[in-house]
Amino acid sequence: MKPGNVLKHGLIVLSLFGLLFLLHNITNKENWKYKLQDPVQSVTCTRFPTCHRNRTFCSHLGQPASPEEELEERDILDSIAWPQPPPRAASPALCQTSDPARSLFTVVSPIKGRRWYVGDQLEVLVHLHDFDGRPKRYGGDFLLARLHSPEYQAGVAGQVLDHENGLYSARFPLLWEGSARVEVTMVHSSEAVAVLRRLREKRPDRVYFVSLFRLGLRSETTVCNMCLPQDQGPLCNYTDPYSGEPWYCYKPKALSCDARINHAKGGYLKNLITNKEALLFQSDVNVKVPIHASATDTINVLPSRKESGGPKTDLVKMATSGYYYRDSWRPLGGIPMRRFDGAAAISKCLTNKAVYMYGDSTVRQWFEYLLSVLPDMKEFDLRSPKMVGPLMAVDSTRNILLKYRCHGPPIRFSTVTASELRYIANELDSLTGGPNTVVALSIWSHFSTFPVEVYVRRLRHIRRAVARLLERAPGTAVAVRTANPQDLKGDVSLYNSDWFSLQLDAALRAVFKGLDVVLVDAWQMCVAHRLPHHLHPPTAIVKSMVDMMLSHVCREGTGNIG
Repeated sequence: MKPGNVLKHGLIVLSLFGLLFLLHNITNKENWKYKLQDPVQSVTCTRFPTCHRNRTFCSHLGQPASPEEELEERDILDSIAWPQPPPRAASPALCQTSDPARSLFTVVSPIKGRRWYVGDQLEVLVHLHDFDGRPKRYGGDFLLARLHSPEYQAGVAGQVLDHENGLYSARFPLLWEGSARVEVTMVHSSEAVAVLRRLREKRPDRVYFVSLFRLGLRSETTVCNMCLPQDQGPLCNYTDPYSGEPWYCYKPKALSCDARINHAKGGYLKNLITNKEALLFQSDVNVKVPIHASATDTINVLPSRKESGGPKTDLVKMATSGYYYRDSWRPLGGIPMRRFDGAAAISKCLTNKAVYMYGDSTVRQWFEYLLSVLPDMKEFDLRSPKMVGPLMAVDSTRNILLKYRCHGPPIRFSTVTASELRYIANELDSLTGGPNTVVALSIWSHFSTFPVEVYVRRLRHIRRAVARLLERAPGTAVAVRTANPQDLKGDVSLYNSDWFSLQLDAALRAVFKGLDVVLVDAWQMCVAHRLPHHLHPPTAIVKSMVDMMLSHVCREGTGNIG
């Protein structure tokens, strides 16, 4: 063959390979495998083969899980698998990490013309860049998205999808007419998430606990936790005999284990990350910073087309639990939501009912809210700290009882008397239950420093107790509050990051799926709302949460409809 023909033949072959490569990429692009950052969704772990292999933190403690529970745990850990930076980016310089100020998002035009209608889906494409302005080539960044309208006090959380190549999509159901503005926030870079993952798996002791032991005039304080190294001294074993939940303290030198007086947060370990890693957690630089639009960030939504039949319920049920309109939460699917405005409506619903609230301070807010809006409720002085409880209030005229009790360790409240440390599962087993019993549960924030397996084990015990309660006392109303995002100033991210909370939120949803309980979606309620994120959401959001619980308690067919 002549040299010219050889060259010509080679070019033809290269062109064919190029065409095949292009077609392959187009096909793959049309069938992108998204990693969803929404807790409702899941992705298999096959792409992240080490994501559920953590057995570093005393996995031998507690009651052994059954084969079914082991499978459930694996499935839950699979569902919250998170993309990791490639090995070459294991310890990048700050300039190589995600920079929200140099990143941007673009509103994708609708397929049929440049108009949006109620019932359509809005899509936004987010492009992540590093501090040098270069496009990122891998995923794993943690983003939040919201579509909102200040004029209508409306808002809905977006579903974020990670394309794992530096591109992200945010999708929103269009649920109201008029102007709506897109807001995208980078909570953490993918490099920061890698640091948080390591801390969660390797340093669950970064919040430590203590107990005071006292006998007569002699007292000692020792360190406590769910698991302690046994080579640093003998241990006192306070494992719960019923649920098997483990808890240990180092034994005092001169006192017995029976001399334990209280439980308290000891403090936060510092200097857990390098100076280089600390640059990944700078407020107003790369922690919870907005990403700006490349052009417009605002659209106008027209009334629904007649042929569409209104909002696409298959879409909204998939990713969205509800939205705000006129500052009122409107759930999509499930029980109808009602507004309980004022003491009369709430009192009518709760007449002859006992409301038991168990968990952390975010459900204690419900107790405080009900106490503030019901003037005839009288709080009993139980000589217990306001932050810790137990708390109790009664309306003797309407026969309403409100009670709050914090969950068992780990609990980061200042000081809890040892005798008041109760596990939720045991408390539920002590309830008679029935149509006049309401149970509200919230347990998440104090588990943010532990591996997810520890949290799943606790939830499993609670789920069993809820199932037993519903079986022996049908009609008992149970509400489970999910996690919520919060302010992440200073070094809060290392202990209470929204990334930790999102993963716990997803685990909780999975564990309670299928039970006859109402899930109060605190996560989307806070993401969709106009007010800033806070560990303890403002009263306007707490009211929506309590209204959601009351709508479950006083739904049609339960007697007190209100």
